[in-house]
Amino acid sequence: MSDSTPASPVVDLWCELECPDCHRALTDVHALRARYGDRIEIRLRHFPLEKHKHAYAAAQAAEEAAVQGKDWAYIEAVLGRTAELSRAGEPLLLEVAGELGLDVEEFDTALIDGRHMLIVDADQAEGKAIGVTGTPTYVVGGERLDGGKSQDGLRERIESLIDGLLAPQG
Repeated sequence: MSDSTPASPVVDLWCELECPDCHRALTDVHALRARYGDRIEIRLRHFPLEKHKHAYAAAQAAEEAAVQGKDWAYIEAVLGRTAELSRAGEPLLLEVAGELGLDVEEFDTALIDGRHMLIVDADQAEGKAIGVTGTPTYVVGGERLDGGKSQDGLRERIESLIDGLLAPQG
């Protein structure tokens, strides 16, 4: 038996956790969640930038948080401390995990053994393949919206695309 319920529109957010612009993009993520609720899926996609030396470790830590069931709580907590991450590095990633009640020892081991490296590498490679050059960048309905240079009007463009995807087809 086939399910006739259409899949929720997906908003891919190409982001990195040491990026101050991605921290500002959380306002848009919260607004999109408030407006659309579970009618859309917002997925964080990793795009660590070379200029941020802890971004790659932070992406791996976010994947460990997902394994432990608190991906967005972790992502938002780290994004809220981007300046501190730039100074403190991996110890901050472990501190945030502890603050959220996650298994800090497992985080430390994951950062050492690199078990989430393939996911981060795959996201980054896919981002490069579709033309992502900076963060935050959104992909909605196959359309790429770059927020790395300016986020002015970005949420409105995202909402317009989502509204089009949610409109009854007929």
